[in-house]
Amino acid sequence: MALRDCGNRSRLGRAGTLTAAGAVVAGLAVAQGGPGITGLGPVRRAAFRRLAGEGDPGHVALTFDDGPDPAATPDFARLLGERGVRATFFLLGEMVAKAPGLAADLAAAGHEIGVHGWEHRYLTLRGPRATVDDIRRATDLIEAATGTRPRLFRPPYGVLSGGALLAARRLRLTPVLGGAWGKEWTRGATPASVYASLADRLHGGVTVLLHDSDCTSPAGSARAALGALPRLLDECARRGLPVGPLGQHGWS
Repeated sequence: MALRDCGNRSRLGRAGTLTAAGAVVAGLAVAQGGPGITGLGPVRRAAFRRLAGEGDPGHVALTFDDGPDPAATPDFARLLGERGVRATFFLLGEMVAKAPGLAADLAAAGHEIGVHGWEHRYLTLRGPRATVDDIRRATDLIEAATGTRPRLFRPPYGVLSGGALLAARRLRLTPVLGGAWGKEWTRGATPASVYASLADRLHGGVTVLLHDSDCTSPAGSARAALGALPRLLDECARRGLPVGPLGQHGWS
């Protein structure tokens, strides 16, 4: 009987160890992937308003992702310059490596520079160490190219992870997503469709998200965003809403 009891306790002990190990694995998975829930627009707007970029109700923040792209970014910069508008550009490290002078030009023109990571990959699929290395590498290069240390971070696809939050804390970066986006990354997008998507959520305090590059989306995406931009700026002016970078949004 004693031997049978000992065997039962041994099996129970192994089962308990396996259960504890499973709990640890599950906990790590939640810590890594859990922040990704903020990528869902309704959740982000309802429970994470600051992360969604909600700011001064008398202002609209204008942001761009995926550049700097020599094929399109100069046209965005030119249009913004003509309209006297500055914006926040979230740059990819691998794009800055190809066009460091263009990154420097954006900063010299008074635009705010943020970090979008080194390459455009879901961070939930990467471990914490790789994520920290990725974001640090991009941040260091952007600083070298522009002469200014970025303070803002937007994850690729707008999806955070535990590793991304850890990296942001270590690098003193503030994560920010967006509240109105043009969806120019969808195939067949046009300036009209981009503006309609933006107008649906345009309000004072919102952060607008557009892309100044086709590097991660169908060809012509950036052109659709560029075509919608004048109409967006006109509508904001009609509503008496100044447009500018996140640094002027009463937020960062």
